[in-house]
Amino acid sequence: MSLEITRTSDNANTNGHQSHQRRPWIVQKFGGTSIGKFMDTITGTIVQLLRAAASAMEPGSIEYIEMVHEIRKDHLQVAADSIRDSDIFKRTQEHVNQDCDRLKSFLQAIQTIEEISPRSKDIIMAVGEKLSCRLVAGILEDRGVETQFINLESVVEAVFDVNSLDQNFYDYLSRAFASAVSKCGHRVPVVTGFFGPVPGSLLTSIGRGYTDLTAALLAVGLDAEELQVWKEVDGIFTADPRKVKDARLLNIITPEEASELTYYGSEVIHPFTMEQVIRAQIPIRIKNVMNPTGSGTVIFPDQPATSGTSTPANGRNTPPPSAKVLLENGYFLDLTRRHPTAVTIKDNIWILNVHSNRKSVSHGFFAHIFGTLDRYGIAVDLISTSEVHVSMVLSGSVNDTEFAKALTMLKTIGTVDVMKGMAILSLVGKQMKNMVGISGRMFSTMAKANINIEMISQGASEINISCVIREAQAVQAMIVIHAELLSNVGKVAETSFC
Repeated sequence: MSLEITRTSDNANTNGHQSHQRRPWIVQKFGGTSIGKFMDTITGTIVQLLRAAASAMEPGSIEYIEMVHEIRKDHLQVAADSIRDSDIFKRTQEHVNQDCDRLKSFLQAIQTIEEISPRSKDIIMAVGEKLSCRLVAGILEDRGVETQFINLESVVEAVFDVNSLDQNFYDYLSRAFASAVSKCGHRVPVVTGFFGPVPGSLLTSIGRGYTDLTAALLAVGLDAEELQVWKEVDGIFTADPRKVKDARLLNIITPEEASELTYYGSEVIHPFTMEQVIRAQIPIRIKNVMNPTGSGTVIFPDQPATSGTSTPANGRNTPPPSAKVLLENGYFLDLTRRHPTAVTIKDNIWILNVHSNRKSVSHGFFAHIFGTLDRYGIAVDLISTSEVHVSMVLSGSVNDTEFAKALTMLKTIGTVDVMKGMAILSLVGKQMKNMVGISGRMFSTMAKANINIEMISQGASEINISCVIREAQAVQAMIVIHAELLSNVGKVAETSFC
C-alpha cells in the first residue's frame, strides 16, 4: 500500500468548484492491487514475508533465504521495466537491496534465537510496504515528479498503554504523521501505510485495516481537502453493478449510509476509519484507478448542528440543517430525498436459534447466550427476540471449533438449531425514516417474486431495513428490490453536484 499526498491549486478544488476555505493537501490511498498492473508481481509479497518468517523459525531451514531472493528479484525486475533514467534506477536498486539485506539479517537473527514476537512480525511486514513505496517513488521520479519516500515505521515515540488506545492515541498519530509529511517541502510524499511501533503490535492492536487508517489520520493531521481511496471500482453504486445491470453510480452519500453499506456487504471503508476523517469535516472520495478521470463517490460530512453550528475535531463549523445544504467544497447535498440510497447483499450467513427449555425465562437467559458468544469470539449481525426465543444472524466464517464449543454451552439452556446457506439483504437510505410504507413495499416486492423471508430487522437509526433470505435467492431479491425502489429514481432527486 502507498499513500501519495498532493497539493491543490489556490483557486479551485479538484472538481473546478470554488472552495470556501483552502486545504492545500489531498491524500490518496492506493492498495496493493490498485497501484497498477506493473505491480502484479508484488501483490503477494506480504504472504511471502509471513512464510519467510515461519521458515526462519524452523531450525536449519534456509527456505527463507530463497524467499527473500525472490522478493528482491521481483522488485528489481519491476524497477528495471518501469524506470528509464539510469541514475533513478540505480538509487531505487540500492534502496531495494538495502531493505532486502536487512530483512535477510533480521530473519537470520530470528532463526538463531528461535523466537518471533508480534513486534518482529510487524517489522517483517513493514518491508513489503517499504519496497512498494520505493518503487512508486522511483517511478514517479522517472516521470518527472519530485517525490519523497516517507517511512512511518518508527513514527510513534510517545508511550501508550496497549489496553487503552483511545482517541488520544489516534489524535497523536495524526499529528505525528502530518509532522513527518510536512518536512517534504515541495516534493510529493510517498508514504508507507505501515506505522509503528504500536503497543501490542500493529496487527494485534489495529488489525489489517491499518493502511486505510493511516491515510485517514494523515488527512486529519494535514487538514486535507479530501481523502481519496483508490480501488478497482468507479465508486459506490445503488447495487452491485456486476449483478444488477441498471445499478447507478452514487455521486454523494452520507457517512451513516456508507457505514451501513460496509457492514452489510459492500466494501467501502471501515466505519472507525471513516469516523476519524468525518469528525474533522473532511470528505472521502472513492475513485477507480482504472478510470482516474471519473468523479467517483464522495462520502461527505452532513451532521446537522444541534444549535446552529457544531465544532468538529478541527474547529470547522458544520453547515446548518436545511432541505438543501451547500457544502463547503461546492457540492449540494439534498436532504429532502424520499427514496432509498442502495441495496446490498451479505452472503455466507447463518441463523442461530435458541429456544428456552423453561416455561418462564429467567433474567439470565439473554446474558448466558451473549456471554457465551462473546467468550468464543462470535459476533452477531442481527437479532430477533421473544420471551422464550432468540434468533441471531452470524457470519458463516466463524471458527468451527469455537462455534461447536458455544453450541455445547447453549444447549444447556435450551433447544438450539442452525440454518446455513443464508444471506442478509439490506435496503439503506438516510431519509427512509420519512418514507411511509417503505418496508411494506420492500417486503411485498419480495413476496411477488416468491422470495421467502426468514427474519426481519430494522436498525434503531431507521436508515437500514434488513432481512434474511436464502442465499440462493439473494441476487434475484436484489434485482427485484432495485427495480421497484431504486431504478425509477431520477437524477434530479439524487444527491448531485453543484
